[in-house]
Amino acid sequence: MSTRYFGQRIKRNEDVRMLTGQALHVDDVNFANMLHVAFYRSRDAHGYIKEIDISAAEEREGVVAIYTAEDLGDYWQPGPLLVPPPPTIKGLIFNQRTQVPLAKDKVRFVGEPIVMVVAESRYIAEDAVGDIWVEIDPLPAVIDIEQALNEDAPTIHDDLDSNMAAYVIQKKGDYEAAVEKADVVIKRKLIYDRGTAAAMENRGIVAQWDAKSQKMTIWDTTQAPIVIRNGLAGMLGLSEHQVRVVAPFIGGGFGPKIMMFYQEEVLLPWASMKLNRPVKWIEDRQENFFATTQERGQVHEAELALTSDGRILGLKHNFIHDGGAYIPYGLTVPLNSQANALGPYVTPNYYSEFKVAFTNKPI
Repeated sequence: MSTRYFGQRIKRNEDVRMLTGQALHVDDVNFANMLHVAFYRSRDAHGYIKEIDISAAEEREGVVAIYTAEDLGDYWQPGPLLVPPPPTIKGLIFNQRTQVPLAKDKVRFVGEPIVMVVAESRYIAEDAVGDIWVEIDPLPAVIDIEQALNEDAPTIHDDLDSNMAAYVIQKKGDYEAAVEKADVVIKRKLIYDRGTAAAMENRGIVAQWDAKSQKMTIWDTTQAPIVIRNGLAGMLGLSEHQVRVVAPFIGGGFGPKIMMFYQEEVLLPWASMKLNRPVKWIEDRQENFFATTQERGQVHEAELALTSDGRILGLKHNFIHDGGAYIPYGLTVPLNSQANALGPYVTPNYYSEFKVAFTNKPI
């Protein structure tokens, strides 16, 4: 093992296929009877859905099926909480809200899917999306994470009294005592804005249900095929042995392709089973900017108590985390921010609290 890998040059085995166009990507997967999917997505960041009119789209030649949240029946369920908060955190406040396959009653970010169109070609599906009319009663959008927690801020989830998704305090020692002993206290406000990835290959899914063998095959631009397989099997009422997820070559990941479960990942296998035909969806660049998960923003207020010779006596670290409209990964990101704030330094006294705010943004 050591002579094969450590200290040795490792020959790359994928370059020739990638550079000559021989590598398989999701969009290369095609079947003669394949259907294509496009989504009507919310143009509003926040608002109540008053009416959905699909009648004109249904009349378009080549349209096979159109689905709203009501058509999904019992399959319409919030997604799983992928990473529950650690049970050891004392005094934890956590309001679990995870994404739904199609928006029902309310939209919570620009790009949230409302209607799924299945047609004989992507062109027809896109044209049919243009035929759909959705009336939304707009609400003020909650964008600024500091203002999101104000008492007068519009609530994104109506069953909550505020946009507080979570509140966590962790501490050791006595920070206030450290301040009394310090020669200097440095205070800073640090703002980290949201970020997006723009991989060469956007997301894509092909789902093929074989009714005779009772097997589902999914080609997915995911970096977590095993977890996707296990989760979708449960959602679809199948065993794990009935579901195969293929993750072919992926044209860049950068974080978004480890996310699960995207609405499209949940909906396409269901549609394939419903129609007994393979279905494909390839994300366009506009969808990528609006509907793909993003790097979350944070606003930090930090204090560092020091001696004159540079020893750290204590750190106080409070911040607000932008959770977006849903938090399927629980507190993974803000807990990492909280835990890693100390870095490699000996810090005998530490006080940290964070709040996670729901906002009208993607996950």
